[in-house]
Amino acid sequence: MTEPKQLAQWWGRGNPVDVEKYEFVKGGAWRFVEHSDHGHHGFSGEFKEIKPTDRVSMTFGWDGMEGHFILQTIDLAATEDGKTKMVCTSVYETAADLDTMVGYGMEKGMAESYDALDRLLATV
Repeated sequence: MTEPKQLAQWWGRGNPVDVEKYEFVKGGAWRFVEHSDHGHHGFSGEFKEIKPTDRVSMTFGWDGMEGHFILQTIDLAATEDGKTKMVCTSVYETAADLDTMVGYGMEKGMAESYDALDRLLATV
């Protein structure tokens, strides 16, 4: 989650991703562009909280819904079997924003990205 080159390998569901900006500090900005069969999709936001190895909180926006941001928090915790549990919580400004993002396939896209992360982790 801290290395842009590794993020680019899994973040966009395994599709090619350009990391245009990645300032991994509180208040820092980030911007990725995913390239898929369905076109180019830009995503951006700002880091709100960073607790190394424990938590990253950031805003998340999609160019297709400009001006609407999600607050996304990722909590990480070591498990007894030596793995890492990751819990991602997304808070939407409105129920309509949630419905719109789900309608555009965000849930499926996130699942595909985490599958790509699993494949990457299996190689390191």
